[in-house]
Amino acid sequence: MDKETGFKRYQRKLPQRRSVEERLLDYKEIYPDAKDGLVRQQAVRCMDCGVPFCHVGCPLGNQIPDWNNLVHQGRWKDAYDMLQATNNFPEFTGRLCPAPCETSCVLSINSDPVTIELIEKSIVEKAFSEGWIVARPPEIRTQHRVAVVGSGPAGLACADQLNRAGHTVTVFERDDRIGGLLRYGIPDFKMEKRILDRRIELLKAEGIKFQVGSDLGGNLPISTLDEYDATILCTGATAPRDLPLPGRELQGIHYAMDYLTGQNRICAGDATDTHPDTFIDAAGKHVIVIGGGDTASDCIGTASRQGALSVTNFDYHDLPPAERPKDQPWPNWPMVLRTSSSHEEGVDRQWKILTRKFVGEKGRVVGIDTVQVDLVAGSNGSRYTFLEHPDSEKRWAADLVLLAIGFSGPERGSLVQELDLELTRRGAVKTDDQYQTNVTGVFSAGDMRIGQSLIVNAISEGREAARSVDMYLTGQSRLPSKGQYPDLF
Repeated sequence: MDKETGFKRYQRKLPQRRSVEERLLDYKEIYPDAKDGLVRQQAVRCMDCGVPFCHVGCPLGNQIPDWNNLVHQGRWKDAYDMLQATNNFPEFTGRLCPAPCETSCVLSINSDPVTIELIEKSIVEKAFSEGWIVARPPEIRTQHRVAVVGSGPAGLACADQLNRAGHTVTVFERDDRIGGLLRYGIPDFKMEKRILDRRIELLKAEGIKFQVGSDLGGNLPISTLDEYDATILCTGATAPRDLPLPGRELQGIHYAMDYLTGQNRICAGDATDTHPDTFIDAAGKHVIVIGGGDTASDCIGTASRQGALSVTNFDYHDLPPAERPKDQPWPNWPMVLRTSSSHEEGVDRQWKILTRKFVGEKGRVVGIDTVQVDLVAGSNGSRYTFLEHPDSEKRWAADLVLLAIGFSGPERGSLVQELDLELTRRGAVKTDDQYQTNVTGVFSAGDMRIGQSLIVNAISEGREAARSVDMYLTGQSRLPSKGQYPDLF
């Protein structure tokens, strides 16, 4: 394969997804593993572009062109060493990241970008299959004990980095299994939980301690944290946004994350009667999902697998364009129409629709009243307002309504209150530029600090916070920050 002209000779290509008919019968991942030949061919499309703008799009600062070139050369082990230097969990991001690096790829100016996410996933899976990824506990332990609260991607990345620095790390998770959003917020058809379990077993073997069912401020007193030299809060932005309209009290209206959690528990082997209040079944129902993001897409795919009679998706935005708009030039992330695997499986996507009222009978939701709208620029500080179309009212049948309209920040429970944490105007935990809160020795990272965001941002946050904590404990740190790489070769 000719590296100099690879981007001209080869087209962007991904492994063939499993057919819709097949994948609707299970919750397994939709993509098979890619063959080495395909991955090397795709890697050769990476140009010598001078300034690699893919770095602009990657919150982790991954050395994308370098490991693309190593894969092209067949140097898979070296490619993995370079990848893991900046990313603790490429097996997660290689499956779940929306790949802002690809929209920043120089090729995407006038062609299809390099399949960066596919190559990343292929590198780490090659490393696992070849036995290159093994537990490597730190050779020297410090005397410092660190508590990480929350076991989502930010918490796990932070714990991993601090453990590598030699500190004794305990991760507290209030749920019954480790993983946070990765465990209960991501459907198995996007990432089977064996992938998560595989990594957690490695982290345990490297010396990280995990305590499940440990709700600080709940069944565990906040004073538990006094036993530790530093605490990092990574509990996420889990307070869901509500839609307080007439009829909201009706049965059959649920937050998206409650719905996804219930199905993930079933996939994990829990019986449906183990958590009767959390398992929500879409079988034989007219389902309406309100919201246009990834969580809404996950609800659509889950409802289709459960056997929904119909699935409809409401979004109050206009239908996005198929191509990059002129006011969103490369290398910015463009707002274009994106069709997920869940959309392919069957959904009626409705645009410019605003919900007015939930309609019920005998205490249960049976429909939704809507109106068609245009978004117009707001006034008095508001981003936008709705201009309703006259005579556009409509009633939709709905036996199950899922609210996937985002999150308002961390839960305002006893953890935030008892620690008396200062919050930002938008409701996130406020920190200084070293990730430390207004409470000495208490740090925060991830969605809890920046608001709901991407998994790749959470991992980056966890890594950066770990370096700050290491500095706080020891006065110096050998942990890398973004943009700093070890001399590997």
